[in-house]
Amino acid sequence: MAKTALVVMARNPEEGKVKTRLAVTIGTSETLRIYKAFLSDLAQRFAGWQEEAYTMYWAYTPSEADFALNVTALVPSARASRYFAQCGPDLGSSLRHAFHTTAAFGFQQTILIGSDAPQLGREMITQACQALEGADVVLGPAEDGGYYLIAMRKPYDLFSKIPMSTPQVLQMTMERAHRLGLSVHLLEPLFDIDELPELLRLKALLTVQPELAPLSAAVICSLSGGLL
Repeated sequence: MAKTALVVMARNPEEGKVKTRLAVTIGTSETLRIYKAFLSDLAQRFAGWQEEAYTMYWAYTPSEADFALNVTALVPSARASRYFAQCGPDLGSSLRHAFHTTAAFGFQQTILIGSDAPQLGREMITQACQALEGADVVLGPAEDGGYYLIAMRKPYDLFSKIPMSTPQVLQMTMERAHRLGLSVHLLEPLFDIDELPELLRLKALLTVQPELAPLSAAVICSLSGGLL
C-alpha cells in the first residue's frame, strides 16, 4: 500500500453547476467545457502516476452523481483512480471528511488539491510529500488568500470556524495550526481560476507553456474568438 493519498476535490461536471462565477461572464456551456478540460488535464497528469508512492482519489460532489463514469468518459486512464463522495454541509466539513476518510483507509499522510488549477504540476506534489517529512502541515498558498493544496500527516482539525472562500483562509489556517502546536511549511504561490481575470491569466500562461495543461489550453484557445 502506498504511504500517501493524493485527493482531488471536484464537482461533478454538469452544466450550470460548476464554476458559477466564471459562467456569469462566458456562459454555462463554455464554462462546462473548460471545467471538463481542467478535470481531464488533472486526470492525465496524476492518474496512475507513481502508484508505488501515491494512491489517487477523487472526492466528488454531489454524492449521488456517477462521477467515476463521467471522468473515465473524459480520460479512460482515470480508471486507475479511486473515488469517494464528499460529505458535509460546507467546504470546511468536506475537507475535514476527506482527511478522515484517507486516514481510515490507512494512509500515513494525505495531499489534497482542488480542481481549479489545471496548471498544477507533479513537482508541487513531490515537494509537498517531501515537506511532510519535517512538517505537520503543508500549504500551497493561492494568490486570492486561500490555498490550492493542503497536506497533513494526520487529520488535524484546521477547518472549524474558518470562513472558507475568503481572503483570510490561508492566514487563519496557519494561525490555527500554530495554536495547535503544528509546524507549517509553505509551497510556492499559485493562482486558481474562479472568474474571468484568472481565466485570462491562465490563457496567457498556456499560450507560452501549453504543455502545463494541454487540454485546457486547447479549449481556451477555441473560445478566444468571441469570448476571451
